[in-house]
Amino acid sequence: MRTPRRCALLVSVLALLAAFAAPATAETVVPAGFRPASTSWTSPDTGYVLGYRPCAQSWCPVLLGTTDAGRHWRRLGAPPVPLPDNHNHVALRVFGDRVAYVSDGVHVRTTRDGGATWQPVTLVGAREPYYLSKIAETGGRVFAMLTTYGEGSGSTRLYSGAAGAPVLVPVAGFAVTGGLTYGDLAVGGGLQVALGADYGTEQYWTSHDGARFTPADPPCPEGEVASLAGVRDRQVVALCSGGPGSPQPGSTERQLRHAPQLGAGFSGDDAAPFAGINQGFAAASPTSATIAAVGGGVGFLHSTADGGRTWTTLELPERGFALTDLDFPGRGTGVVVDGQPDAFGGSAVYRTTDGGKTWRELRFG
Repeated sequence: MRTPRRCALLVSVLALLAAFAAPATAETVVPAGFRPASTSWTSPDTGYVLGYRPCAQSWCPVLLGTTDAGRHWRRLGAPPVPLPDNHNHVALRVFGDRVAYVSDGVHVRTTRDGGATWQPVTLVGAREPYYLSKIAETGGRVFAMLTTYGEGSGSTRLYSGAAGAPVLVPVAGFAVTGGLTYGDLAVGGGLQVALGADYGTEQYWTSHDGARFTPADPPCPEGEVASLAGVRDRQVVALCSGGPGSPQPGSTERQLRHAPQLGAGFSGDDAAPFAGINQGFAAASPTSATIAAVGGGVGFLHSTADGGRTWTTLELPERGFALTDLDFPGRGTGVVVDGQPDAFGGSAVYRTTDGGKTWRELRFG
């Protein structure tokens, strides 16, 4: 009897170690009523979708993974994160095949064993009300952008910690205060961090390793806010936007700017379509970029394939509630989540394989 027991133990250990990296199966693992909330991809073919299914007059979390671009899915250990009743976005971020974070903007959990267990993350010094807007990883470290709100004033600052660590701490020197504060960060080919307040002069840093930072000229002119994309073929793309609601309600003035390399100066004034309020920005290449925006009950995906000289717009009117998690993990492949699980129109994941020219809904099951 010893051999079977040892074999069983070995199989159990190998199953645990495989976790995120386990191959997809043809078995149907998607529960009835499943609606996606967030998606995170580590390559064009390997991706994860956190969603919710109706259960006992509530919503229960479900985590799915694929290694064949969504043709088959497998069930993973879901984080114990309830669907917020305030419509906060529940964001999933997966790094490699073991580490992931999930945040509803206030509560954060992490796994270091591919979803087998999840533990809460402490944000040292953070006092509610606050919102954690973005989490990214580079060089074995996780970085997060946290904005604290107050009466007439607030702050936005950068947090960091080892990948999978249950504690994130403020990074010294990376904070702004003001009536309205904001920030963004991007990884891929290096780390970029932008912070700003009250549509004044922004601060901008770059890093090749996530440990040593160099101040650089901000991507955008004074009075505009930068949305950052990762380095693509050694070049950097940024979106510069004015205040929402200009030139008319439900719109935003925008322009695309480029830098020849990380840390170099940005230039360009190619105007982008102004329909919708910014929800996301990502670049597939130095010349291909997409803006996700929502306005008037319509979702817009504005895409360019020639560096911003011309644009095409895809309208997604069925939901029009939110567009989140826009990202291009490689080879012209991109994803975005349309809607939210508990919204009237539900939610869906859209995918492109041609840099944002065309999008199709990703099917589950």
